[in-house]
Amino acid sequence: MTLIDGKAIAQKTHAASKAAVAALQARGVTPGLAVVLVGDDPASRAYVRSKDKMCLELGMHSVKHELPADTAQADLIALVQKLNDDPSIHGILVQSPPPPHINERAIIETIDPRKDVDGFHPINVAKLALGDADGFVPCTPLGCQRLLIESAIETAGANVVVLGRSMIVGKPLALLLMNKGKGGDATVTVAHSRTKHLAEVCRGADILIAAIGRPEFVRADYVKDGAVVIDVGINRVEDPTSPKGYKIVGDVAFAEVAPKCRAITPVPGGVGPMTIAMLMANTIASAQRFAAS
Repeated sequence: MTLIDGKAIAQKTHAASKAAVAALQARGVTPGLAVVLVGDDPASRAYVRSKDKMCLELGMHSVKHELPADTAQADLIALVQKLNDDPSIHGILVQSPPPPHINERAIIETIDPRKDVDGFHPINVAKLALGDADGFVPCTPLGCQRLLIESAIETAGANVVVLGRSMIVGKPLALLLMNKGKGGDATVTVAHSRTKHLAEVCRGADILIAAIGRPEFVRADYVKDGAVVIDVGINRVEDPTSPKGYKIVGDVAFAEVAPKCRAITPVPGGVGPMTIAMLMANTIASAQRFAAS
């Protein structure tokens, strides 16, 4: 069994990103990422800090807008429009989820698709469906694909089951793996909570990608011998033995599934580091496109 090291692959990606930033700076362009956080969710705040830190490490321009939870939708839209017009900003990310009174779809649709480095604008979703490489792909699916490519796991002709149908991971990942080219050409089944005989469907996978948001949901009987398992889940569960009182687990029961696998990602240290790595790469790609236009 091979443990797919997301941290190491993310570092390799960051090294390439740093070189690309240096090349852009030699032309007088510094890639800029603006992150907008509405409210005071601790997990979101920590995630925003990590993005800001990585921007600085890569030599990128980083802007944080931390807004109170009662920020009006109109004010948030006005800020996004201002960032759309800012030539020093090449990527805009509004941290999800926003407070309940904010219409998240309206905010996403306000972002200039050329700066939508999260890949959720309808135009970018359509480009992904059409196989148009000019769009941006959501960072977590893109990170999953990169893990497979860097681990020399062949997707062409493989039977892939994506467990989960969210717009954040499941749907875009299915499209990405079906598209032609490296890291694609797979035969993809999207399974979910309403799928009949779910364990049997998952056992048919050469590559099983778990993104269902349920801690340790995938057990040994969901996985065939020799399968590759990519665990997207990040779940906090109570653990009285931990100083924090909790531990982080994936959507896969790692201890019982790993012995059956040809390769598997750990949680933490698998898909998670790749999400930020792909966000940086998307922002740099945006800066390159603006510089060329």
